[in-house]
Amino acid sequence: MTTPPPALLIAGHGTRDEAGAEAFRDFVRELGRRHPELPVAGGFIELSPPPLGEAVAELVERGVRRFAAVPLMLVSAGHAKGDIPAALSREKERHPGISYTYGRPLGPHPALLRVLERRLAQAVDPSWDPSEVTVLLVGRGSTDPDANAEVFKAARLLWEGRGYGAVETAFVSLAKPDVPGGLDRCARLGARRVVVLPYFLFTGILPDRVRHQTEEWAAAHPETEVRSADVIGPEPELLDLVWERYEEAVKGDLRMNCDSCVYRIALPGFEDKVGLPQQPHFHPDDDGHHHHGHHHGHGHAHSHAH
Repeated sequence: MTTPPPALLIAGHGTRDEAGAEAFRDFVRELGRRHPELPVAGGFIELSPPPLGEAVAELVERGVRRFAAVPLMLVSAGHAKGDIPAALSREKERHPGISYTYGRPLGPHPALLRVLERRLAQAVDPSWDPSEVTVLLVGRGSTDPDANAEVFKAARLLWEGRGYGAVETAFVSLAKPDVPGGLDRCARLGARRVVVLPYFLFTGILPDRVRHQTEEWAAAHPETEVRSADVIGPEPELLDLVWERYEEAVKGDLRMNCDSCVYRIALPGFEDKVGLPQQPHFHPDDDGHHHHGHHHGHGHAHSHAH
């Protein structure tokens, strides 16, 4: 008898906004419809039902012994690094005999960058020249500097090769600059047209706050034209990416940052780099005659020619 594939458990953050929580639950149901060959369940770490433990119990009741857990989160902050692993460890004690693998957060994957680009296109006036548009990408904000740095990485990747005048970064909570501070910075840099782009998966309290603060700032600064873009939403790219994270977790193929590697993925403006062979860098102190058991070049720890 063939072993069934591991089930899929989606771990969400949770929100006090019922529409946002229902968007997550809808997303989990859609994943289940897309993949009828395996059980799919989803739960939240906090704030909204169902809790993650209930989702695990649902899988166990359906006879599941193995599953892969994918955090439905854009950045790896406290929830993805600590809360979810701790919750899964607790569930293993509650349900002896189950086993699981844990996937990566979504990150600034090129597929999601394409959705962000689409949200920008929907928000701007078609007559605007992109080079005259400043984008303010607004993340959730965290006390984890690595998580905040990932939002800056997303902003940089969004800017590269797409022709926008600039892409700045702000946060709606816990980190600076906040939304008004980010808009002030855009204005000081000479921006006349700004699109505020929420770096959030679904609607909720925080994306609503971003829009509200943007409207307040715009009303006080009529000299700057400000538009608000929509959240990412349950787009096909997001469904595909969660499945990709599931397959990675099942295979144990948790790689370095290959999602945004120009040698692996055709990023806008850098398409010619895909598959290029990698050579060690020339180092001025290395003339090729010294053999100390190491070299000064830096290669990549994986092959690019896929």
